[in-house]
Amino acid sequence: MSALIDVKGLDKAFGGVNAVEGLSFSVDAGQIYSVIGPNGAGKTTLFNLITGIYTPTKGEIHLNGESVVGMEPNKLAERGMSRTFQQMQICMNMTALENVMLGRHLQLKSNLLTTLLRLPSLLKDEEDCRDHAIELMKFVGCGEYIESDASAMSYGALKRLEIARALAADPKVILLDEPAAGLNGTETAALEALIKKIAAQGITVVLVEHDMKLVMGISNRLLVLNYGRKLAEGTPEEIRNNPDVIAAYLGG
Repeated sequence: MSALIDVKGLDKAFGGVNAVEGLSFSVDAGQIYSVIGPNGAGKTTLFNLITGIYTPTKGEIHLNGESVVGMEPNKLAERGMSRTFQQMQICMNMTALENVMLGRHLQLKSNLLTTLLRLPSLLKDEEDCRDHAIELMKFVGCGEYIESDASAMSYGALKRLEIARALAADPKVILLDEPAAGLNGTETAALEALIKKIAAQGITVVLVEHDMKLVMGISNRLLVLNYGRKLAEGTPEEIRNNPDVIAAYLGG
């Protein structure tokens, strides 16, 4: 396996306070890699650094061997990186299907001329985009909502819809920011099965999550953050038995 994401010496300071400090780790292609830690540990800040929302104060981030520090999120998406957000970014004034199609726009070949003239290539693009979105909705378990408005969907279904939209860009890696937050037991079990299905497709999954049962059950490796620094990294078994993790995170 080769490192798909490689982070070295990453720092991010806000007003003199280090949210992330001296952080180095790598994620191999095909892994389910989870980032855990208490509230305020720097998990979402790390996601925002990797996905181009924040620029590091210091350090390196490589995607597939290419330096991506300072690269805009849309450029990262073109290189195969998708994400979901802690606060869902669903367009409630659109249909469920339109939300997923929105994630496909980078793959469309239309330009101003084809759009103005409604050329056959554009119509074919739109048809393919719709078909692909329908398949993704079925894949994530939202098949019953293909004809629905997003506003008519349950919270758990909306979480899976956002994952479908992230998958619509054909990513090599998908970063999921607390996907199980607010889900009940049944919805969490469905999410766990979905993450395994995504990984089985060869897509690397990086997960920020508080649900320890979920991350311990599906992760190949875990990174434990504490006050923006790496506390530990390893397999679920190694993390479960790490005395520093037990003391700082799992409650002594």
